[in-house]
Amino acid sequence: MAKEKKKLYKCDVCKKSFSKAVTLTTHKCINSHNCDVCGKSFSRADSLNSHKYSHTGEKPYSCGICGKSFSHKHHLVRHNYIHTGEKPHHCDICGNSFSDGSTLTKHKRIHTGEKPYRCDICGISFSQIIHLTRHIKSHTGEKPYKCDFCDKSFSQTYILAKHIRTHTGEKPFHCNFCGESFSQNSHLTTHKYIHTGEKPYHCSICGEGFSQKWYLTAHEYAHTGGKPYHCDMCDELFSLKGDLTQHKLTHVGEKRCYCNICGKFFSDKNLLRSHKENHEEAKLYRCDICGKSFFANSSLTNHIRIHTGEKPYPCDVCGKSFSVRSNLRKHKYIHTGEKPYPCDICGKSFSLKSNSTRHRYIHTGETPYHCDVCGKSFSVRCNLTNHKRIHTGEKPYTCDICGKSFTVASNLTNHKRIHTGDKPYHCDICGKSYCQMKDLTRHRSIHTEER
Repeated sequence: MAKEKKKLYKCDVCKKSFSKAVTLTTHKCINSHNCDVCGKSFSRADSLNSHKYSHTGEKPYSCGICGKSFSHKHHLVRHNYIHTGEKPHHCDICGNSFSDGSTLTKHKRIHTGEKPYRCDICGISFSQIIHLTRHIKSHTGEKPYKCDFCDKSFSQTYILAKHIRTHTGEKPFHCNFCGESFSQNSHLTTHKYIHTGEKPYHCSICGEGFSQKWYLTAHEYAHTGGKPYHCDMCDELFSLKGDLTQHKLTHVGEKRCYCNICGKFFSDKNLLRSHKENHEEAKLYRCDICGKSFFANSSLTNHIRIHTGEKPYPCDVCGKSFSVRSNLRKHKYIHTGEKPYPCDICGKSFSLKSNSTRHRYIHTGETPYHCDVCGKSFSVRCNLTNHKRIHTGEKPYTCDICGKSFTVASNLTNHKRIHTGDKPYHCDICGKSYCQMKDLTRHRSIHTEER
């Protein structure tokens, strides 16, 4: 057993003993160096000198690489690691490395579960003091950080910084794959999953992966039937918050095109439909026959009728049947002649709202549907879909007689008439018939020239 050192050096103030003279000297210096500005005390003279820089604003330690200055030497040392990439502080549990000792200390609390900072008001504990400081403001209601653009106030500087970007339009976070920019780093992280294919959130029931946590939450409700969002006006329940928001508009009589997945509003139903394609993972209802997925169970039900051939909605005028109720309603306008959707510019009326919207683009010149490959724009969504097949080479419409394929359904219809001999386009002057409308138009010019 090692001999215990004798403590020969005693403090004449508190009578505490030490084994070394230098330790006694250090002990005697505790709080002997006082700041003449604020009165704070220090045990060492160099600590007092460093402290004084906080009053004078002096920053005598400069980085030789970038020129940034610091008031404390250890801050400069820590800063230099940014340039060198050095991370001298290692976690002995998981092996992660850090450039700063305090960051390592905070990191270790992930492993230990230690939360040393406790709220005196509600008792919740935190692993970092900055998180406690933020939390306390939720009790006090303090919002000291004010926006210069709109006078809105925030409890945290980082929330204010995010908010200011809604005014400036600044998007400082750039994707290194495609160059797209984002106003928030979290949005960039989520976007990158498109390129990497990463899906870090997995369903505990079926194991399916998702790139966003709220996609997973919505998906799990499809398994459990959970509907946590309830309307405070009529008590109806919903599994998605967006569905509840959309539902509430019916109570106030407001009609807007609303994305029930992310909450974004659109002026046009077609634009909303196009936007929803970006939420591919949120299509929770999958067809067991062809694998196609849908946002709503009702859409899946309508789709399945394509496979079964079921058409439960007959027209009471002509007997024609439809697989979707809305198609029957549109069809009935043929019999009634009703055109309830007028153009607000020229007054022309249409039986379908989509046709009215499409027509309006003639006046405005608007082409809201853009090809992400070549940038070409279209006023009609289906034209964009057809155009994209030029790039992909896709020809989904196949003739069941000769096997020839086409990019557009109408081209297949015209082609089939070669096999059937069908000539539905008749000249009202001479009675001659044609397979295609363009051939009839060309023929009619002969009669025009004769006149």
